[in-house]
Amino acid sequence: MKLSVPGRVTSAAVITAVTLLTTGAISGAAPARTTASPTAAAAAPDIPVANVKSHLAQLQSIATANGGNRAHGRTGYKASIDYVKAKLDAAGFTTVLQQFTSSGRTGYNLIADWPGGDTGHVVMAGSHLDSVTAGPGINDNGSGSAAILETALAVSRAQYQPTKHLRFAWWGAEELGMVGSKYYVNNLSSANRAKISDYLNFDMIGSPNPGYFVYDDDPTIEKTFKDYFAGLGVATEPETEGDGRSDHSPFKNAGIPVGGLFSGADYIKTAAQAAKWGGTSGQAFDRCYHASCDTSSNINDTALNRNADALAYAVWGLSS
Repeated sequence: MKLSVPGRVTSAAVITAVTLLTTGAISGAAPARTTASPTAAAAAPDIPVANVKSHLAQLQSIATANGGNRAHGRTGYKASIDYVKAKLDAAGFTTVLQQFTSSGRTGYNLIADWPGGDTGHVVMAGSHLDSVTAGPGINDNGSGSAAILETALAVSRAQYQPTKHLRFAWWGAEELGMVGSKYYVNNLSSANRAKISDYLNFDMIGSPNPGYFVYDDDPTIEKTFKDYFAGLGVATEPETEGDGRSDHSPFKNAGIPVGGLFSGADYIKTAAQAAKWGGTSGQAFDRCYHASCDTSSNINDTALNRNADALAYAVWGLSS
């Protein structure tokens, strides 16, 4: 998640890129909203947290081998993109690298489409893959990136055939002001924007002193996540800390329905929240936010597991 400092970084003009476009005729209206089907949502697989943590270990190793970070324009970021892309290519996804420039450095978005489904109605899940330069960014945002990757691989393992089309994305240069996701949205035609029925964002979902926050944007997406957590007996709160600070913002500004999950950054957990969720009141949800200590030890396994399973529940339910 980017720092909430207005105008912190001014990005350079973007250069040539490959923009992934879907096919198929659509109407001028936005796709109809539907609530997640209980049958389809119940069929969503459990996402093994050990698999998600294995991806995080790889991202940690990449950072360690590349100056301690996976930041935009650095070798650690490109190695991270290459790792994710190789997994998706082997699993049968159609992948596209979208290239842009910001702050004089080359950045990349990775877009992965699962074959099949109605390409006039796209359910899309995304997360930023870049870290800040100060550290490896394992919670921010290896956690969201790894959970989306493992959910995509679960789609492949199940050979899932959704009614809607599934698309997954890993954004570059989010820490510079959502540069990659803005580039993607800005380079979609109005017709292709209208095809995206849901955009789900996952930025920091394994915070070590976690909260359970659900974006209160699109009501259907919000209800899908809240229903999942209610089934676990876990209370949620509306997400406010990350408003305007993550990659759902460009989609929301373009009129695309958005939602997502968040486990907290540098805001302080209250006594009431600690009573509800456990953890330590008076401390930040993530004391290593944007710091060198955001390593593979900076993850709460329970939060990561619950949020990854909620991610899969929403992908299956909203795409059925």
